Amino acid sequence: MTINLQVPSMVCEGCVAAVKDAIIAAEPSAKVEIDLATKKVAVESSSSEAAIKQIIIDVGHEVA
Repeated sequence: MTINLQVPSMVCEGCVAAVKDAIIAAEPSAKVEIDLATKKVAVESSSSEAAIKQIIIDVGHEVA
């Protein structure tokens, strides 16, 4: 299942790396694609959308 989220608080490549690393740490088999220009995060994972959102929130970012 692919989860598409909007993360408006990402402003740099460091933010992208932090979000991606946190998701991979929690869900090693997840495939994560992030477009900084549009602030979109696409996660292919067996985890729930709520779980992925919480991971992003836990690293200090907002999920729209």
